[in-house]
Amino acid sequence: MGGFFGVAASQDCTFDLFFGVDYHSHLGTRRGGMAVYGKDGFNRSIHNIENAPFRTKFDKDVQEMEGFYGIGCISDYEPQPLIVRSHHGTYALTTISKINNVEELTGMLFESGHSHFLEMSGGDINATELVAALINQKDNLIDGISYALEAVDGSLSLLLMNQAGIYAARDKYGRTPIVIGRKENAFCASFENFAYKNLGYKDYKELGPGEVVIMTDKNCITLANPSKEMKICTFLWVYYGYPSSSYENVSVEQMRYNCGAKMAMRDNVKPDIVAGVPDSGTAHAIGYANASGIPFSRPFIKYTPTWPRSFMPTMQSQRNLIAKMKLLAVEDLIRDKSLLLIDDSIVRGTQLRETTEFLYQSGAKEVHIRPACPPLLYGCKYLNFSRSSSEMDLITRRVIARLENGNVTEETLQEYADPDSEKYERMVEEIRKELHFTTLRFNRLDDMLDAVGIDKCKLCTYCWDGRE
Repeated sequence: MGGFFGVAASQDCTFDLFFGVDYHSHLGTRRGGMAVYGKDGFNRSIHNIENAPFRTKFDKDVQEMEGFYGIGCISDYEPQPLIVRSHHGTYALTTISKINNVEELTGMLFESGHSHFLEMSGGDINATELVAALINQKDNLIDGISYALEAVDGSLSLLLMNQAGIYAARDKYGRTPIVIGRKENAFCASFENFAYKNLGYKDYKELGPGEVVIMTDKNCITLANPSKEMKICTFLWVYYGYPSSSYENVSVEQMRYNCGAKMAMRDNVKPDIVAGVPDSGTAHAIGYANASGIPFSRPFIKYTPTWPRSFMPTMQSQRNLIAKMKLLAVEDLIRDKSLLLIDDSIVRGTQLRETTEFLYQSGAKEVHIRPACPPLLYGCKYLNFSRSSSEMDLITRRVIARLENGNVTEETLQEYADPDSEKYERMVEEIRKELHFTTLRFNRLDDMLDAVGIDKCKLCTYCWDGRE
């Protein structure tokens, strides 16, 4: 998906920028970038982080870069920040986006006189460059930023830096967060609010949907007021967010405990231990264990010293292999045991099936699987949860297509989304058999939303129920 961080300070901000960006490394795997603006103008560095973490790639750059304004990002796809020269002057731009109407927007821009876009190696247009082109359609930056937010079908949040300061703009429906931090003589903008705490910043404000602000070292001024309608991604709490984060004043870790507790209240199996797939299911499993009284245990461990989060190939077959190589069994906690295993979700099912086989090979007697969210029935249109080219990559859609002999309509999908329906039960049983689980029970959508604890109308649930 990606994350970003920006700093406006009265003195050199490079140290804060470096560590603030690094704290977003869990959100992306492809590229990292930093850009600063100071007495010598703009300076920028971008590195590939597929085979080494952000910190090691930028350790030298942080010694050489200097500026009182800075923005940086961890990107799951395109290289950024970009430095753009236009009628607005020169500015640096970084985005978190998923743009579904790329062809429509590029066609419109070509018609209006835009001459070209640089293609990336895969033939795609850099989304951040496209956003810059949209901003440049208007006579001033404020109108340009607001225009870009409105024009994009999907999601878009951004940081833009020029000599006046750092502009921060949150997605028009607030699908991704931006939080402002403050300390003496400095302001920062961040996707994750924990990213600035150890740097001495305190919470200042959380931007509302569509809100645009400008930060300098002295203040943070709202330029476009927030709208009332919000559809923040629920998966931020279920999976994406780091445990120490909070969104809309709701703690990620606490939500996951609540989520696990809700699952335990509906369950009827009595395993020997409860465990989480490390690290995505650990907090949910703790919540389940605390509520059920069944002991929490760690029967397998993720080996992280030489397998960092950033080392994750783009090919799915290689991703599966790496995921398997990271897990090490604690066989004394597995042998002859009935295990209840919680993960954040089931997408393709490949990794969880291999994990289950791994536990059986290590001597497990039973493996009960409890995903912390409902079955994923729709590919996400709003965030880059997965770059799958087809919804048929989802195990649920493959199973449904098989059960319905290929005749799958929207009405049919809504029946499978209902946890009280017969079709839902058939789908779950087919998934269980295909992935070789002893039992399988998904978390219910109503329980998961209750675990978040904010108004349901403010949460996006599209990937589970297809409702926008």
